[in-house]
Amino acid sequence: MGKGSGNGTTRGDRKRNARRERLRGLLPRDGAVIGSDLAEDKQALAVIDHDVRVLARKTVKVKAFRLGEALDWAVARARATGFEQVTVACEPTGPRWLQVQRLCAGRGLALVCIQPLMSHIAREQQDYTTHKTDESDCVLIARLAVELHCYIPEELDETWAHLRHLGRRRAQLITAATASAQRIGDFLSVAWPTVTETCAQPLKSVTWLAALQVVTSQCGGQPGKLAAMGPEAFTALVRSAVPGWGGQRAWGTICGRIFAALTDTEGVVVSSRRGLLRRCADELGDLQRTRAQLRAVEADMVAVLAELGLSRLGGIPGLTAVGAAAILAETGDPRRYDSSSSVVKHAGLSPSENASGAFAGQAHISRRGRPGLRLTVWRAVWPMLQFNPVMAAKYQAMTADAGPAAAPADAGSRPAMAAAPGRARRAKARVACAASLLRWIYSMVVHDTSWDPAVASGAARSPQATP
Repeated sequence: MGKGSGNGTTRGDRKRNARRERLRGLLPRDGAVIGSDLAEDKQALAVIDHDVRVLARKTVKVKAFRLGEALDWAVARARATGFEQVTVACEPTGPRWLQVQRLCAGRGLALVCIQPLMSHIAREQQDYTTHKTDESDCVLIARLAVELHCYIPEELDETWAHLRHLGRRRAQLITAATASAQRIGDFLSVAWPTVTETCAQPLKSVTWLAALQVVTSQCGGQPGKLAAMGPEAFTALVRSAVPGWGGQRAWGTICGRIFAALTDTEGVVVSSRRGLLRRCADELGDLQRTRAQLRAVEADMVAVLAELGLSRLGGIPGLTAVGAAAILAETGDPRRYDSSSSVVKHAGLSPSENASGAFAGQAHISRRGRPGLRLTVWRAVWPMLQFNPVMAAKYQAMTADAGPAAAPADAGSRPAMAAAPGRARRAKARVACAASLLRWIYSMVVHDTSWDPAVASGAARSPQATP
């Protein structure tokens, strides 16, 4: 029950009502709605009233940034029918909706957005088919806006927009670097298997990568040819290549092991060795460039975080400034959310219940919202389980009865079945810790505070933001 409400409404009910009131202010019952379905070279518009009666239609073959004339036509048709207030609705697919936002702002028109998932579900509910055309979708988008199944889009300022694009670039570079590293491992497993055993984590060692680059660029498909230069000359070449990988020194032990493996042909598929080592050299070059670009992007993200005055987020133990910047690149300005719970829901980390009457099913996270935010905070929380005392204590308390992590076993074996509840509890604990991290960041940004273990653990209340 809602505390002090007297009518049984919950806090969630009151927040939902307030949100719908804000939307109703943009979509009054005596106004018209322009639904717009955006494409690359074709834009479909439909003007409807609140009874979903179509008042006018128009399809124009122009780019989204030239949609202003069609919008003016739609507004004129709505007002000629007797509607003074006109609202525009669209799906935020790709970057084209930003042009609509710009055009609406220049004309003083309100803009609301429809989640693509919402329109996808509504399309099948409308006539139980997957019928889809641009002309029918623009009416569907307008109808969802009339029913208040929409949201007010964020208006980014230049700095926050810069951070968001840097975050997306970083995610792209991480994916490219991971793909290159996996391909290098696959190539070497056929062309030179024993070299991967010369280092515990070869693709994380700049010495190993520099040595492999030296070998693949000079051996001509036969690593044994470089054995004639001797270990000292080989180590000198590796040392000269290490700075290109962002390192400062080469480890002589790893250089010695790789030099010893030059003449090792165990497990080599001779017919494919020459071609695969050439491909390996190309992938190493791609990986080197990608990692250099990644370092530059991360440095820019830290600089933008300082420009926003949020460098203090890097003071959370176990969370780097890059990790904090990557999370904020996905969330945007936390001040635009109603509460920290809204940020957690935006990440898809909020619990999704499954209960009806006496039945209580297994709860899972919703997995709705921004997958990129969920992945970013999931990556950031792992080191915090070890290096953040508050997070480590929370994780230990939630997994106290889960038992130690069991060794892998066959799917149908008893040890695997016995370890399943423990694994599930540890996974739930990590999800809860990820949600806590989002709440901490929200609190620190909104209330303009620094890291406080007492507040993070709940032992003290968070101070309110100063007016």
